[in-house]
Formats: sequence, C-alpha cells, structure tokens
Amino acid sequence: MAVGIRPSVALARDAGLEIGRGIKVDDHMITSDPSILAVGECVEHDGNVYGLVAPLWDMCRALADGLTDSHSGYRGSVTSTKLKVAGLDVFSAGDFSGGAGAEDIVLRDASRGIYKRVVVKDDRIVGAVLYGDTTDGGWYFDLLKRAEDIAPIRDMLIFGQSFASGGGATDPKAAVAALSDDAEICGCNGVTKGKVVACIGAGNATLDAVRATCKASASCGSCTGLVETLLAVTLGDDYSGERAVKTVCKCTSFGHDDVRREIVAQGMRSIPEVMQKMSWSTPDGCSSCRPALNYYLLCALPGDYKDDQQSRYVNERVHANIQKDGTYSVVPRMWGGLPNPRELRAIADVVEKYDAPMVKVTGGQRLDIFGIKK
Repeated sequence: MAVGIRPSVALARDAGLEIGRGIKVDDHMITSDPSILAVGECVEHDGNVYGLVAPLWDMCRALADGLTDSHSGYRGSVTSTKLKVAGLDVFSAGDFSGGAGAEDIVLRDASRGIYKRVVVKDDRIVGAVLYGDTTDGGWYFDLLKRAEDIAPIRDMLIFGQSFASGGGATDPKAAVAALSDDAEICGCNGVTKGKVVACIGAGNATLDAVRATCKASASCGSCTGLVETLLAVTLGDDYSGERAVKTVCKCTSFGHDDVRREIVAQGMRSIPEVMQKMSWSTPDGCSSCRPALNYYLLCALPGDYKDDQQSRYVNERVHANIQKDGTYSVVPRMWGGLPNPRELRAIADVVEKYDAPMVKVTGGQRLDIFGIKK
C-alpha cells in the first residue's frame, strides 16, 4: 500500500544537488547550488515536504524576498486539509499525532457520525481532526496559526466557536464574520478571509467572480460554503442568496447529498428500492443516476452491497474509453511512465492483433490505442 506523494528528484540528483526526502532548500528557497532555486512539492525545507498548494505561495513569497534582498524568509507552513470522502466531510490541521506534553480533547457522537479531536499543548492548539462536522475547522485552524491561548475557553473548546464564545446554536454568518482577516478560507490556493473580503469589495459580487479573481473556491470547492457566507456577510441585502440545489438528474428532485443521507437513514439496500422510496420519475433511472446510486450504495454498504456492473459507466465496464464511432481507446498502464522492452512489445502485439488504426502519445505523455472494437 502506498499513500501520499514522493518528490521527483531525479533531475536534481543528476545536477549534483543535495537531496533528502526532497530537494533541500534554505529559507530563501536556495538549493545546495547557490545558482539554483526550487519551490513546491519537490523541495524539502527544514526536514518537511509539503504536498499541498498553499505552502507553494509562501515559498514563492520567500523566494521573491530573497531576490529583492529582504531579510524575511520561509519559516515553514502550517497546513490544513478539508476533504469530502464518500460523502463525509473530513478536516485536519497541524500535528494531531500527540506526543509528550500534548493532551487530547475528544468528542464522539456515533449516532450523528461526528468525531472531533483537538490536540492541545501548553494551552495552545497544535492539531485538530474533524469528521462528519467540519464547520469549526477554519476557527480551530485560525487559533492554531495565531498560537492563541485557549485556557479561558478550554472547557467549551471542543463544542465549537459559538459555544466557546458564550453563544448557543451556531450562526454561520456570525462565526465567519468573527474570523480574523488572516484566517485561511481556501487551503488549496492560500487565500485568507481578508483577501476574499477585499475581492468582494472590489466589485466581485458572485461566487464565480470571486473564483476568477482571487481563486478562492476555484480548486477542490470544499470552501465554497465559506466563500458564499463571506459574500452574504460582506454584501448584506445586495447578495442574491444561496444557489439552487443541483439534482442528481432529471429523474428526481433530490440532490446528491439528500440521496446519500436517505440511503443511510432508511437503510436502503438496492437501486430499485432507492428509486421507489424516493419517488423516482422514471422506473429504471438513466445513465446519470444509476452509476451515482450504485456508487452511493457501495459506500454505504461496503461488503454487503453487490456491485451492479450494468449500472457503471460503459468506460468502467470495459476498462476503455468509448469514442463517437462506437470503438474504444485503450491507455495501457505503465507504472511511473517507465515501460520495459517486454511491455512495449506487448503493446505492439495488441495493436497488431486488434488492427488498431492509430496509436498516439497523449498530452499527458501516455500511449493511447484508438479504434479498438468491443
């Protein structure tokens, strides 16, 4: 099993640069050769390798400072990650492995599928993991980055920002408005609340405009809700409001989140059962909803639900990409893009055996065999 990324350092090694886990750089992104600079996921700074986009912007600023003879430099990045896995929100930030002197504050609510763990050391948050409910992820991350003393709110910390501040039920707008200007909104592109507010103030009054201008919510989309809340807070009555729920397809009025939630809540175990109980407008669904329902059932019932191959997209069923003329293109798997002579001969044999009319190198530097008949 392999998890995560590993820097590609072959070129740097051939150039004689010092290599650790990545290309070693100093605070101004200078490698062991003073004439060569490096930034991004390929570099190692102070023993750390970052696999996210946000640290890249910090590195670029440090590099620019170095080129302009500024005394500031890169001091490392505190990162956070927010994902949606099989329909469930997951957030993590900082060092949540614990260790000497660290204490865990944990909340578990199995009935609601919620798990929260905040790691505290010397009355400062050093890490956090949220599962199921990531509403307060930005707040925890802001406290972590500012190394704020949480002793006064320690007893209520795990219950979130609204309770820790003495309130009751969360008001999303108030919670987002209370974040500092340095609070990170978009982890993918390193966009803070202050930058988003400034972007909105400059006349970008829609989500698409904000995405195009300052890149917040333009990558994975997990921060879209925060950006929309900032639009509502900043523009007030001038903001048009929430987007309409995107339905799974024309067969139903329900959105993807609604379907996933109801599958679990009602214990549904088959595609026909979902369609019946949720009043699908077509008896057999369509090419859009059947693959989605099949996937959601697989996620909800791992090991119990039998995968319906006919409800998968045709490309998944035949392990190839269907073309307009009904033939298929096949991209042979070549681990790391490094085929050996035997594998290349096997590809040539397939091309000849199936009389493929065309083989080309794609923009992604892969071989694609076209014209294969089913």
